Amino acid sequence: MTEVLDTAADVARKEIVRVGTSLFARGYVHASAGNISARIGDSHLITPTDAALGFLEPHRLALVDPSGAQIAGDRASKTLTLHRRIYAADPTARFVIHTHSTHLVALTLAGVWSQDDVLPPITPYYVMKVGHVPLIPYHRPGDPRVADLVTARIADRSATGTPIRAVLLDRLGPVVWGPDAAAALAVLEELEETARLWLMTDRRPEPLPAHALHELRSTFGAAW
Repeated sequence: MTEVLDTAADVARKEIVRVGTSLFARGYVHASAGNISARIGDSHLITPTDAALGFLEPHRLALVDPSGAQIAGDRASKTLTLHRRIYAADPTARFVIHTHSTHLVALTLAGVWSQDDVLPPITPYYVMKVGHVPLIPYHRPGDPRVADLVTARIADRSATGTPIRAVLLDRLGPVVWGPDAAAALAVLEELEETARLWLMTDRRPEPLPAHALHELRSTFGAAW
């Protein structure tokens, strides 16, 4: 069992480094802003505090045990509590990404569409790939109270049958998650692109009409 977990940890380390490099190269992260984690069994790997995501080293990623105690790597990101609570709240989550993506932070400064939906459903792929994204009120980076607010939103949306894959932290950017890195990246990329479209069109596009949303739900199982 230990060998299996060690192998899984090695694979997760490489995946986190790959994702961090990709995000940095494409301008989704800058300096030491943002963090990435992966769930391995009941343990977690997370980027170190103040790490530059474009220049991660696999052996320096923080490994924490099921109780949250660090057992390897550099000191874990200050958002460790938030990541661990997301994994506990959503059993399907295996990979979490937090960035300070430019257009999404700008959206919080310009004003979101609503507290429950930071962006309107203006494109079909936003509806299918992202879904509802609530705004989390501003708290300082690493404030453990944010975890309570995020997990409450996860529970509320799950109860309505429209589970969420992301939240937007006011002035700090998105936190997204999925069953693997590819799924989490797809949410992040579509979310950032929709924010860019919304802002560059001066927030004037009308949402998709009700019949179009119904068609996306019935055809693709969109959680909207």
